[in-house]
Amino acid sequence: MRPFVWEGENPLPSPSKEFKLPKKLSLFDLRLLDGSVRAALDPLSAKKIKKSRAIVEKIAAGQNPVYGINTGFGSLASQKIPKENLLELQKNLVLSHACGVGEILSEKEAKAILFLRLNELCRGYSGVRMNLVEHMLRIFNSPASPRIPSQGSVGASGDLAPQAHMAILLLGEGDAFFNGKLMPSREILRALKLSPLQLEAKEGLSLINGTQAMQAVGGLALSSAYRIFETAQKTAALSLEALTGSPVPFEEKIQKLKPHPGQIETGRTLTQLLKDSPLRKSHLLNDLRVQDPYSLRCLPQVHGAVLDALEFSRKTVEREMESVTDNPLVFPDGKIISAGNFHGQALSFAFDFAAMALTSLGNISERRTFQLILGQAPRLKPFLAQRPGLESGWMIAQVAAAALASENKTLAHPASSDSIPTSANQEDFVSMGMNAALKLKRILQNVSRIVAIEMLCAACAMESHKPLKPGKGIRDFIKKLNAQIDTSPRERPLSPEIEKAHLLILDGYFD
Repeated sequence: MRPFVWEGENPLPSPSKEFKLPKKLSLFDLRLLDGSVRAALDPLSAKKIKKSRAIVEKIAAGQNPVYGINTGFGSLASQKIPKENLLELQKNLVLSHACGVGEILSEKEAKAILFLRLNELCRGYSGVRMNLVEHMLRIFNSPASPRIPSQGSVGASGDLAPQAHMAILLLGEGDAFFNGKLMPSREILRALKLSPLQLEAKEGLSLINGTQAMQAVGGLALSSAYRIFETAQKTAALSLEALTGSPVPFEEKIQKLKPHPGQIETGRTLTQLLKDSPLRKSHLLNDLRVQDPYSLRCLPQVHGAVLDALEFSRKTVEREMESVTDNPLVFPDGKIISAGNFHGQALSFAFDFAAMALTSLGNISERRTFQLILGQAPRLKPFLAQRPGLESGWMIAQVAAAALASENKTLAHPASSDSIPTSANQEDFVSMGMNAALKLKRILQNVSRIVAIEMLCAACAMESHKPLKPGKGIRDFIKKLNAQIDTSPRERPLSPEIEKAHLLILDGYFD
């Protein structure tokens, strides 16, 4: 079978690349699932899908009860469903499970959920028809995206409620987004020359049973965490220069005596950023200080540990994106086995770990901001004000950073430590993986703003050292920052500059 293509004009601009499905994804591929890529079905995958579907149809035509095909769901699994009701069974499942609440996920997150579920179905272990796969491909390759409320999943039998909201778009039910505008799903399908999909045996369950919502929301947040980390590294080096700190503790021979990979890499990066610093040379002989505060001296140990935590979480998410998380699973030998790959515990742990690591990254960044405004470092006045007393300088910006850092300490409580029974105790232990993903996203936003405050504060502090210049890597960083934001020391409302810096960080401007 040829890869699925449009029967007519493609409503999107030409994407920059194409993914053949199923695809082994990296975490950073998630950034592309917003129109930057086009999806097409690999011919070998089509054969697997058809073989898997034939197994399901054979069982649906028989009398033996098999979960997900001719039975009820959850604690109702013992209820046998007559053949004449199998189509209604699947439609009812999707409609009844579309009960999410709360803030609506971004279109990028919704598009990623759609893609990740599609990518898994193309592995051929779910028993869906080619018609369903083609509908999903057509929608993914269009300007449409599902309208998905963020709350309502406990991360156990998959992300049932969020993915049911994804699925109702295929059925022409409810509302969805098209070219950024909210409109009835039926109208969107009409614009795409698609009929509402009539689900057949097992297909409703295959659409909603999996960990794709937490993969998408948490995975996108985690990919942004790397951008924050990269900027935090440069910002910390900038603060060290502004505070006339010492780069000696970053030397590689020190890091090799405690050989955590992140610590070694972090120390190497900081050393490179601070290389050839005229500012460092100016105070090298006359500086009587013996040690810097921990927020400067222990940068490789703290930032390195953050990087190692992010790497652990990234590998966990990437393994999950390779997985088949459906239930029951349809195997090529004809067996259909009910198991628990839909359980999101691995992701829940990963997102909690990343959330705790990012919280620490924000905490140490706020401490460096405090050091910058303390007025005790050479040539730096209290609060970096030109006329302290008459002016308050960066006094309240540090207060804002402290508020965000403190909020993160509350949010960092692990969601994975919680469980609550659902579905009449059939689902008696759940992962809370979606909660972990959502609070990681919230912490991420806070930390980005904390780092933005430190970055602007440190750049302002560097003005006090002119005409002396920092290391070349820091000079390049300041130049890039000043191309977007004026960091001169003067009284003005700082909120717009903080927000702009925060968005630049998340957009990868400082990578």
